[in-house]
Amino acid sequence: MHPDAFSSTAAPVAETTAQKPPTELAQLPAHDGGPWWRLLTSYHWFVLIVAALGWLFDCMDQQLFILARAPAMSALLPGPGLEAQRDFSASLATAIFIVGWATGGLIFGVLGDRVGRVRVMVWTILIYSACTGLTALSVSMWDFSFYRFVTGLGVGGQFAVGVSLVAEVMPDRARPFALGLLQALSAIGNISAALINMGLGQMETAGALQNVGPPWRLMFVIGVVPALLVLLIIRRLKEPERWKAIAADGTVVKRGSLADLFADPRWRRNAIVGMILGCSGVIALWGIGFFSFDLFRKVFAAQSSGWNYTGELSGLSIHVSTTSPPLSKGQLTFWVGVQSVMLNLGGALGIYFFSVLTHYVGRRPAFAVCFVLAILGTAGAFWFLHSLTDIFWLIPLMGFVQLSLFGGYAIYFPELFPTRLRSTGTSFCYNVGRYIAAAGVLFQGVLTSWMFGGYYGQDQSLPLRYAGVAMCAVFLLGLLALPFAPETKGRPLPD
Repeated sequence: MHPDAFSSTAAPVAETTAQKPPTELAQLPAHDGGPWWRLLTSYHWFVLIVAALGWLFDCMDQQLFILARAPAMSALLPGPGLEAQRDFSASLATAIFIVGWATGGLIFGVLGDRVGRVRVMVWTILIYSACTGLTALSVSMWDFSFYRFVTGLGVGGQFAVGVSLVAEVMPDRARPFALGLLQALSAIGNISAALINMGLGQMETAGALQNVGPPWRLMFVIGVVPALLVLLIIRRLKEPERWKAIAADGTVVKRGSLADLFADPRWRRNAIVGMILGCSGVIALWGIGFFSFDLFRKVFAAQSSGWNYTGELSGLSIHVSTTSPPLSKGQLTFWVGVQSVMLNLGGALGIYFFSVLTHYVGRRPAFAVCFVLAILGTAGAFWFLHSLTDIFWLIPLMGFVQLSLFGGYAIYFPELFPTRLRSTGTSFCYNVGRYIAAAGVLFQGVLTSWMFGGYYGQDQSLPLRYAGVAMCAVFLLGLLALPFAPETKGRPLPD
């Protein structure tokens, strides 16, 4: 990191650089054959850090919800014999959250092009922070889901404005690496949520939370912290010169217009292809990957000290056995946190892998490789997760292959659209697919609770295993879209 990234003495340098027109800014400093990060000024680093923090805390909020979802449903839907109802309610709450995410993404993506990247970033951070805190006050599944919907509005708007801001400020050569780094750093937010989960689990096991509240409520209280980032954003972050030039141009009257996005055949095709690519990865992550935490809870919350089961499905067989004693609630909370850390460490490496791979082979081949790996790695994790040791290799592997795709989204989507439509188009690709993803999550709930629900009496984990493996077919959707995707490697951002 540049030593003056946050120094007040660096401000004049940043302002001088920022005042240059977009075409000149993209060339500073000149390419000297060195590493990409040597092209960045102190202000470039500041923009990257602030955007990364906004997305990092956004991802922490998402992960807090994922980790707290199962215990929250157990608390809000108490009573025996409600396992299938709790599973379906968890899927429903997740689907509602994703619908809010998609809706907020579209609204704030358009506003990002119309009123500015920085202003919208402030709004979205305040919304998702405040409503995460309100989730801690939930008394039923329905108000829990309502708070998550409003939280999703803020969460959805953060990605598009953040990557648009970074893409428009960075030198062309450094842009894909900076965007890949921004996405990779989101793993720190997810890992932070996991560490919070682990710490609260240990405290619960020690009996230190008896007079405070259950861990899942405390996790949402902690989620209010990102609001403090707003103070840093308001103080120094400026709108990109590319956007300011468009905003000042009286002839450009259709900034942030979904109608204009689809009026031009080029942008329409890019939007549809990008949306399909995004939909494939988002459905998989939310409909499969994040349910691995629930799978872990089912595997290690067995009611007896040991059991064995062998089942068959369409010619395939699965053998599950364990001699480990069942884990307590506090132990489950702790180990789910460990699992989340492993998932996101693998994910950070996967995002970096995509950034490096696409630098050499291009965007489309990199996506093709990652989609194929995602099918194999995700299905394998759900099929073979049986012991505690498995979370140290199967879960990082799944995180690597699934989240590598999201590194591609951060790099590729801003390259598909002009400045006046960049936030709108990026948000469309990343968020419209979430409406379909919400249906995918519900479909996962249907598969688990109804289609494979007959296996609950033999092993609580089997319905979720079978549903996870079946859902891996969604990665084929991304592969089918790739022949229609434009290759953007080595090209400047369209103006």
